[in-house]
Amino acid sequence: MEYIQQDNVVMLHFDDGKANVVGHQFIDDMNTGLDRAERENAGAVIIRGRDGMFSAGFDLGEFKKGIEQGQAMVKRGFELLIRLTGYPLPLVTACTGHCVAMGAFVVMASDTRVATRGDFKVTLPETAISMDLPPILVALTASRIVKEHLTRVALQSEVYNPEQAVSAGFFDEVVDAEQLDSRCLELAKHLAQLPAAQYAANKLRVRDQTLKLMKDDLASMS
Repeated sequence: MEYIQQDNVVMLHFDDGKANVVGHQFIDDMNTGLDRAERENAGAVIIRGRDGMFSAGFDLGEFKKGIEQGQAMVKRGFELLIRLTGYPLPLVTACTGHCVAMGAFVVMASDTRVATRGDFKVTLPETAISMDLPPILVALTASRIVKEHLTRVALQSEVYNPEQAVSAGFFDEVVDAEQLDSRCLELAKHLAQLPAAQYAANKLRVRDQTLKLMKDDLASMS
């Protein structure tokens, strides 16, 4: 992860050179960056993937190590989603390409979501690959995906392009690749001007029911 600061906006730029999988390293780096941004009183945070790939989801290599190792990674990933959903600072995601499974959940946990235009896939493939969607993920999905698309997204594993994903509720807008960083910075700077205490408090109020469902499900995994 690269920690980049411009004025009072921090960018957490993730690039593992491959699929930007969400494994222990990704989770550690994300938490470290979020901690630092709060500690240094940043006004807003941007999460950015590498060009062509935001994230392909959980690190499948961890599942191959055994059930306990896979479950430990998943639990930590869910803890991160809860943190992102209730994170006190404005959170903008720059979706730089393919956005699949856990990658899409990270996007949905953000406040403002901007995607790059291109031949990229946005999907929750869990049903298609014979995986369950636990309540924590259903709650997050239902809070962001519009009702008309919820069955297609969460149940039928439909694959969307970036423009279609805006209509479904994954993203707020799509821009050309060369405009992505400047647009996200513009949005982040605007959000950073809002009163910080009220932003943090009202985020928790707005997302109270979603966060409760997510936390209750996480607690049941212990």
